[in-house]
Amino acid sequence: MGRRKKEPKTAHREHIATAASELFMEKGLTATSMDDIAKAAGYSKATLYVYFKNKEEIISILVLNSMKKLYGYLTSALAQEETTRARYDLICGGLVQYQEEFPFYFKMVLDKINIDFENNAYFPEEKETYQIGEEINGKIKDFLISGMEKGDLRGDLELMPTIFNFWGMLSGIIQLAANKEDYIKSAMGLSKKQFLEYGFHMLYCSIASKERGL
Repeated sequence: MGRRKKEPKTAHREHIATAASELFMEKGLTATSMDDIAKAAGYSKATLYVYFKNKEEIISILVLNSMKKLYGYLTSALAQEETTRARYDLICGGLVQYQEEFPFYFKMVLDKINIDFENNAYFPEEKETYQIGEEINGKIKDFLISGMEKGDLRGDLELMPTIFNFWGMLSGIIQLAANKEDYIKSAMGLSKKQFLEYGFHMLYCSIASKERGL
């Protein structure tokens, strides 16, 4: 620990969070204790509590870090000067990339967007995760409005319900493809990529303007 003590607090927190992430993926959240995390990170349990209040705070750090990755993937996709359909495909590709890189946090991030700000019992990282999620929703809203103005998307879309259904359906398709890849191949004769492309196309058809075609 001598050399570690000279490291900044952020370095200790990152080291602990990395060790915890590996344990969470191996054992699950519930089965992983602070004792397990301390041992894996090479700290005493008492020292662990110097850097984190509890396991929930460690989780909040990991979710925030992965959420920042998701934000990067999606903003990069939406920055492309492409057609509405091409930008949609890039959004889908960004979500797939995120799920493949952070499978453990994929569903958790999509779930962890509700914070009771009247109750102060939340971590700063949770509030930042919420704020990033709101920024992503704003960018998806801009994407939908742009598509509607161009006539590529249906003009009767209600923005917020569409955004939340958009997330729910896309994440469901991606998670299903990850969980049932072998079944999809044996029962349908489709690769994971082919199954995803089919699902993404079906969802796009539901919001696309019939006048413009697909």
